[in-house]
Amino acid sequence: MKKKGDEMANHLSESSPERTFQYQNTLPPLPVPSLESSLSKYLDAVRPFASEEEFKATVDIVRKFQQGAGKDLHQKLLQRARTRRNWLEDWWLDAAYLELRIPSQLNVNFAGPAPYLEHCWPPAEGTELQRASVSTWHTLQYWNMIHTERLAPQKAGKTVLDMDQFRMLFCTSKVPGVKKDTIHNYFKTEREGPCPSHLVVMCRGRIFTFDALYDGQILTPPELLRQLSYVKERCDREPEGDGVGALTTEERTRWAKAREHLISIDPHNKTILETIQSSLFVISLDGTKPYSSPENYTNMTLEALTGDPTIRWGDKSYNSIVFADGTFGSTCDHAPYDAMVLVSLCWYVDQQLKATEGKWKGTDVIRPVPLPEELVFTVDEKACSDISHAKQQYMEAIQDLQLVCYAFTAFGKVAIKQRKLHPDTFVQLAMQLAYYRLHKRPGSCYETAMTRKFYHGRTETMRPCTQEAVNWCKAMTDPTCDASSKRKAMLQAFSKHNTLMADAQEGKGFDRHLFGLYLIAKEEGRPTPELYMDPLYSRSGGGGNFVLSSSLVGYTTVLGAVAPMVPHGYGFFYRIRDDRIVISISSWKSSRQTDPPSLFNNFSSSMHEMLHLATTSQL
Repeated sequence: MKKKGDEMANHLSESSPERTFQYQNTLPPLPVPSLESSLSKYLDAVRPFASEEEFKATVDIVRKFQQGAGKDLHQKLLQRARTRRNWLEDWWLDAAYLELRIPSQLNVNFAGPAPYLEHCWPPAEGTELQRASVSTWHTLQYWNMIHTERLAPQKAGKTVLDMDQFRMLFCTSKVPGVKKDTIHNYFKTEREGPCPSHLVVMCRGRIFTFDALYDGQILTPPELLRQLSYVKERCDREPEGDGVGALTTEERTRWAKAREHLISIDPHNKTILETIQSSLFVISLDGTKPYSSPENYTNMTLEALTGDPTIRWGDKSYNSIVFADGTFGSTCDHAPYDAMVLVSLCWYVDQQLKATEGKWKGTDVIRPVPLPEELVFTVDEKACSDISHAKQQYMEAIQDLQLVCYAFTAFGKVAIKQRKLHPDTFVQLAMQLAYYRLHKRPGSCYETAMTRKFYHGRTETMRPCTQEAVNWCKAMTDPTCDASSKRKAMLQAFSKHNTLMADAQEGKGFDRHLFGLYLIAKEEGRPTPELYMDPLYSRSGGGGNFVLSSSLVGYTTVLGAVAPMVPHGYGFFYRIRDDRIVISISSWKSSRQTDPPSLFNNFSSSMHEMLHLATTSQL
């Protein structure tokens, strides 16, 4: 069984005779699962969190729902699906992202270290601008491949995957609204017309822009170096800027009102905002030196996720962060696309750098490219006060985030596959056991399942905390249980997980289906069905209440991190390499229940025990 990421490591997205978006119109529509199968899976999913009595009550609630309100809502959902190729798309975007009022930066955005230090670019002071110019040049090549539709369409085996999210990687920004945000996407393919080609550079609270093309050609690294050096030199010798970027870290309604105020002061402010929104991406020149090693990415990941708010544009689809020690990070808004899009870009850049040893081997001739232009907002007392408030709330929020980002180096994908086990399932079950050992109870868990084989598909929830996984955790912590019983329980947990993941990727999960039924009831002004009010609904993770928010970032050198979904939860992102598994674990310090270093230590011992079980078994 293939999972997301399996293809990525040997699929470098090079130029291809197939056009990037050529299969978009032939992709199948997102299916609607049967009501019976979704409710049956839902009951399975809540079982680990229920006493006998609670479970009986929930079975009763589900039966009533299936025969009553659910039946009617399901028919309405089927009707909706007949007129839309993806019945979920608009709903998901609104409810999961655009209607949220909490600050996006930190709570919703994802961030991570760029991996280049693992081969050609170990930390080295004084290299950051030269490296940034080379990295930016490779990034612009990737943009150009999408723009000219030469980026190979991604596939899972022979199945074509939806590429629509790749339109959102460049020239895209979320724009705050008082009640709901919107996504502004300015990207165009070559066939569709001119596409914006300017970059934005942020440094010491100031904002600059320049065109990445000259005479229709992408600027070379020496030319990009001159542009970045100009910005850095000016910012080093002149006062700091107003730090308007900090406003993007605000609660969304506050940011929307602050933005309206900025525009009301001076119409030119609106022009600047649109220049930032439509830019290819943002380059953040960050003065920190978060040196990390391939065994410990904690500092870089933390800086990427929680760094200086005045030099990132939190609503931008991509911010490339250049640290003063020559290392890199990234942060981006999650609304327009899922992590695999950024992973594809970062992996491409990483592989290109590796192939060229991080050096530019072309001409050093610098054409008469116009110097960067500074974008200076007109601000008044209220705008300055808004910026100050944004910084304050952000600094308070980041103090509460704890994050560790370590490499488990004892073994990786190769050793796991030798035991004929799926590496992702292996990591997920090790995480379940680690949580169970540390907290003495099952942990409701979300794992991302990709639904990109369908038109505009994004994700489905796969719930790894199955009854089979819990039975196995109990066996592992029972001193009277022998190795043979533990092995049997482990293999049952593997089998269940793999089946659920395969179903979710085929559009046969249940979370999005139940979410759709809930939204129809809400849109029609009906009372909320009892199913959604049942304590087991949220205790098992429903309504975004997962204690473990997890995702495989792929089988590449790219890693990411997110904040936890709930106050007493963890964010658990990981990448799987041949010889190691690198993991980022986040939690909120204000919760006395959570402890990322202890979870990692338990995870490590779980991995060893599982490999031992698998090695001594007759698989």
